Amino acid sequence: MAKVEIYTKRTCGYCMMAKRLLQRKGVEYEEYSVDTDQAKWAEMSKRSNGGRTVPQIFIGNEHIGGFDDMNALDRKGGLDPLLSL
Repeated sequence: MAKVEIYTKRTCGYCMMAKRLLQRKGVEYEEYSVDTDQAKWAEMSKRSNGGRTVPQIFIGNEHIGGFDDMNALDRKGGLDPLLSL
């Protein structure tokens, strides 16, 4: 299974939906809270080429985007192949 990383904030509804989607698929993920961690926020922004919103989701070395991007990828059948790498 590919390594999944997700940058989140505690009160973010889209973050919660992204985590639920991954949990439904039985995917373990590493979560980084950027609520008060400026270093993680800067890391997230750099890794996502300037992304300033959460969640920011990475599968392996690939930046997926946010929840809407991951959900659209799943609906097209492209998420499961990425997760199984």
